[in-house]
Amino acid sequence: MRLWLLLLIWTPGRGQSGVAPKAVLLLEPPWSTTFKGEKVTLTCRESHSLAQGNTIWYRDMKSWRVRGNKIQIGESGNYKCKTQGSSLSDAVHVEFSSDWLILQASHPVFEGDDVTLRCQGKDDKKANKKVYYKDGKQLPNSNNLDSIKLNSVSRDNSKYHCTADRTTFLIPYEQTSKSLSIQVQELFPHPVLKASSSTPVEGSAMTLTCETQLSPQKPNVQLQFSFFRDSQTLGSGWSRSPKLQIPAMWTEDSGSYWCEAETVTHSVKKRSLRSQIHVQRVPVSNVNLEIQPTGGQLIEGENMVLICSVAQGSGNVTFSWHREGTVRSLGRKTQRSLLAELQVPTVKERDAGRYYCAADNVHGPILSTRIQVTVRIPVSCPVLTLRAPGPQAVVGDLLELHCEAPRGSPPILYQFYHENVTLGNSSAPSGGGASFNLSLRAEHSGNYSCDADNGLGAQRSHRVSLSIAGFGVHVKNMQDCCIGTSGNRTGLTTAAVTGLLLSILGLAAAAALLHHARTRRKTGGPSATGTSSSSECQEPALSKPSRIDPQEPIHSEPLALMEPEPVYGNVNPEDSNQIYSQVWSIQHTKENSANCPRMHQKDEELTVLYSELKKIHPDDSARQASNRGRVHEDDEENYENVPCVSLASDH
Repeated sequence: MRLWLLLLIWTPGRGQSGVAPKAVLLLEPPWSTTFKGEKVTLTCRESHSLAQGNTIWYRDMKSWRVRGNKIQIGESGNYKCKTQGSSLSDAVHVEFSSDWLILQASHPVFEGDDVTLRCQGKDDKKANKKVYYKDGKQLPNSNNLDSIKLNSVSRDNSKYHCTADRTTFLIPYEQTSKSLSIQVQELFPHPVLKASSSTPVEGSAMTLTCETQLSPQKPNVQLQFSFFRDSQTLGSGWSRSPKLQIPAMWTEDSGSYWCEAETVTHSVKKRSLRSQIHVQRVPVSNVNLEIQPTGGQLIEGENMVLICSVAQGSGNVTFSWHREGTVRSLGRKTQRSLLAELQVPTVKERDAGRYYCAADNVHGPILSTRIQVTVRIPVSCPVLTLRAPGPQAVVGDLLELHCEAPRGSPPILYQFYHENVTLGNSSAPSGGGASFNLSLRAEHSGNYSCDADNGLGAQRSHRVSLSIAGFGVHVKNMQDCCIGTSGNRTGLTTAAVTGLLLSILGLAAAAALLHHARTRRKTGGPSATGTSSSSECQEPALSKPSRIDPQEPIHSEPLALMEPEPVYGNVNPEDSNQIYSQVWSIQHTKENSANCPRMHQKDEELTVLYSELKKIHPDDSARQASNRGRVHEDDEENYENVPCVSLASDH
């Protein structure tokens, strides 16, 4: 005799889909096999409660309607039931056997449950030495027992039977039952893995659900769940929750996904089928370049920040920055972000140009619009130059003050000062320098300077001292270039000092060599590079005309602050055979006129003292080579000093 046990399961989600859950059919007594002539009561339930109203019963495809939820049967067959609030139950096979020895199994039995097997004789008192077998092999410790218990059974095709000794007329012989297949019901079906999307977009969240449902007859069993991608465990491993939340999916997360469900006692474990999930990549779009400072207007020396961003784009995005006219990119970054930035430190004038960026996440680079970057250069220290209209300048002449900054972005505004009082200003829209004209008067003596300003910080030139007395004009550099009113730039190079030497050419006849001056210098008097007092008159001697063109401004490196009133100073440049004299205009009063008998025509007279180096003739080289020990004396003979000379009558 074969015993078929019904698998009772509630299909997951059927109640939620609008289909009523299956009815559950129970047996009393709880054995699916019994002896012929006995009765078995069948009860139809609606999941967790008794059926209400009429119940429809089925046996071997025949149906009948019964009032109530219970019937009593005595015939073998496959039984089903259906109530008003449930769908048709699974079949239960009930066997009424006419054999003397039968093997009974308890009903119902679920995966992981313990099941009781009972070897029963029709006249059980005459059945002895009962033995139990599985697939033809005797089960251990199963001799002479009325029943045995099998622990944690699973769903398989094993066959069970039993034997017992029966004594008839004092003669014992062995009886064998028919085979019994225990149809174990599913505790829960194989789980089904469900994803919120089978083709999620990169960066989007995804929820995985391991769906299964316990039998309504086993509501107290606890399950746990685990999720996998290929052979890798996801999350923290086993969890009581059937869901796993993935915050963001990326291309590398594509693969084969599956899940497992098992009881917390580890008695039953089941795995879902694999599901392929492909993560889609969103191409980059709307690439934008932003430049800080805003607008791409920079000052030389500032830091520039290039920010490249995309409105859309998933996964790793490769950003690159470019300037038109250059082959290589300025920089490149690959990161999982919608923006990236590149810093360009201490920009130079050459960094000006049109910039753009590109973004790529495998679908091909997308370029941004181009932005013009301008680099403005602060003005450098300006150079002030005084220019006369002719070979000599006198009171009433027009003097040009020219101010020019060697470096600086236009437009540049120049401002001119006399003793820190503004004279006027002039603009250079295209760069370069600017001039201011001044009609010379006696009160124009003093210090002159100029400012250069292009909005990035003003710079002040060196000061130039202008002395005006009668017909002579004297120009003297006073100090190095200084920082202007803004004072926000350092490291500026001091501009070359430019002075204007205005000399009076009509003194050539009065210039002569003063032998007495050379004698005094040899005996400890003033040296050629020193100073002499304007009150000391010397006998004039005829002098050669000056080799310095008074129309040309003299440029020299910035000088340290000089002594207030030297008579003259000699400058001896390297690799030169000439010494150029600095000429001073000296205004004589009555006091120093008394020391100079030739100066009595006026109370105040303008006296010019200058010196000039004699050229060394080629035939003098032998004499110089033989007298190297007399270098200083030879030098003294190479120039002539012209002392106090009255200029009023000569002019």
